[in-house]
Amino acid sequence: MSAVAAASVAPRTAAPALDVERVRRDFPALEQTVNGHPLAYLDNAASAQKPRPVIDAVARAYAYDYSNVHRGVHTLSQRATDAYEASRETARRFLGAAHEDEVIFVRGTTEAINLVAWSFVRPRLGPGDEVLISTMEHHSNIVPWQIVCQHTGAVLRVVPIDDRGELELDAYEKLLGPRTKIVAMGHISNALGTINPVEKIVSLARERGVPVLFDGAQAAPHTALDLDALGCDFYTVSGHKLFGPTGIGVLYARRERHAEMGPYQGGGEMIRSVTFERTEYNVPPHKFEAGTPHIVGAIGLGAAMEYVESVGFEAIAAHEHDLLHYATERLGEIPEVRILGTAEEKASLVSFLVDGIHAHDVGTILDQDGIAVRAGHHCAQPVMDRFGIPGTARASFSFYNTRGEIDRLVASVRHALEIFS
Repeated sequence: MSAVAAASVAPRTAAPALDVERVRRDFPALEQTVNGHPLAYLDNAASAQKPRPVIDAVARAYAYDYSNVHRGVHTLSQRATDAYEASRETARRFLGAAHEDEVIFVRGTTEAINLVAWSFVRPRLGPGDEVLISTMEHHSNIVPWQIVCQHTGAVLRVVPIDDRGELELDAYEKLLGPRTKIVAMGHISNALGTINPVEKIVSLARERGVPVLFDGAQAAPHTALDLDALGCDFYTVSGHKLFGPTGIGVLYARRERHAEMGPYQGGGEMIRSVTFERTEYNVPPHKFEAGTPHIVGAIGLGAAMEYVESVGFEAIAAHEHDLLHYATERLGEIPEVRILGTAEEKASLVSFLVDGIHAHDVGTILDQDGIAVRAGHHCAQPVMDRFGIPGTARASFSFYNTRGEIDRLVASVRHALEIFS
């Protein structure tokens, strides 16, 4: 298999230098060895490691400030409620939302998309109506739409991608029609690293009065967001990819859409009053947060967002772009390596195949050398089908990764080739 030309990742203008070694000291997991080697954690697109401020915030909440929220008059309940709602305000600021009630706490991006699918979109769908997604979507942004289409007789339409893994905008514009009820697309592809032209996607949809949802699970850890200015209707974030706890995330829902959204789940907290005859629902965001929420998870997510803000997106972007450029260049030196996804605008991950070696075998050999990558279809099987392959090895970088770890990755790929030669 011949090497593919490197993605267009030309060096950018100078940005504030990031003190990577100082940052790395904030992440206890990075201090360990795996199989006798220092851990090189290059699986950040799947889930990111946690900094000490997040770990400390979670431990402190459980140790001293834990109680149920919104319901108690005692001191611990008030502390927990204050911390929980402070995290909502942190999320509002982090996402660039205009209002706190546009921040809905959920379990993660998957639940957020399902919430929109059932609460907002399903009542709008009838036979022949259309939901528009793209070929590069994660399964979490495919399956919910398939299910609501099956329930309503609506049709799932798919925007193609080209050989570089870029969205075909002309096809997108043609597929936008009078029956399109929502556009739901990833901001950044978890399998290819492609950064979609979100401003153009929103602009074309708004011209036709079509609401837009973005799966932001891969974007939020790497990109400064201003969702109010972007103009999308919904945006989803997963905490565990953003250096926060698992089981917590955010759905941004623009306030103008609240009146069109029925409750997603029924139970406590999402109500104002209940009788056996009728229930009066609470106002958003509480209307969509039924039951006891993941209180400490939300507190940890707020701490994670504050930590990322303290590092600074400008410095993060410059460092991660350098890692992407370096990894693409170094892996491109190996003739047996093919890089999948060479979009001009690309985030800090590299999906690749090694001639004659199954991706799972590549991942296993890398693990023996202390290097953590992902191997498989990355919950994006239609992307793999588009390129006619079963899966890839994927190295995904964060601001705590280094060029030295990429050198180790390249050396381990060469080691794999020696083993299978």
